[in-house]
Amino acid sequence: MRILIVNGPNLNLLGERKPEVYGTEDFATVLARLRKDFPGVLIEYRQSNHEGDLIDFLHRGRRIYDGFVLNAGGYTHTSVALRDAVEAVAPPVVEVHWSNIDRREPFRRTSLLADVCAARFYGQGENSYRQAVKWLISHLSK
Repeated sequence: MRILIVNGPNLNLLGERKPEVYGTEDFATVLARLRKDFPGVLIEYRQSNHEGDLIDFLHRGRRIYDGFVLNAGGYTHTSVALRDAVEAVAPPVVEVHWSNIDRREPFRRTSLLADVCAARFYGQGENSYRQAVKWLISHLSK
C-alpha cells in the first residue's frame, strides 16, 4: 500500500510556528514515527507553500498512490481549485489538521474540502495523521 502525505502552507514550520498550537517537533520526526508505526505501508511526503504544487502532487500521484492524507493548511478555507483537485482524483483523500479548527478563529471553521474528502481527522496533533493512515489502511483493505 502506498500513501502520500501532502502538507500545505506554513507546515514546513512545524516545531517553530506557534508551539502552543502545533507543538515543538518538526514533521520529519512525525513522519519517521508514522513510518515506524506502519511498516507495511510506503508513506511518502510532500510539502509546499504554493497552491498549484499541492494540486500537482494530487494529480501526479493519482496513479501512483492508493490514498492521500492532506493537510491543506490555510488553503482548506479558501481554495476552490484544491477542492476541485481532491474531487477529481480517484484515490481517497483524507483531510487532516493538527489543531481543532472548530475551536479556532471563525474563518477556520469552514472547510471547502470536507464534502469531497473521504474522511476527516483534526484536533489531535500528530495523531490526526496516524488516524488518517489507519483509516486509509482499513478502507483500502476492504
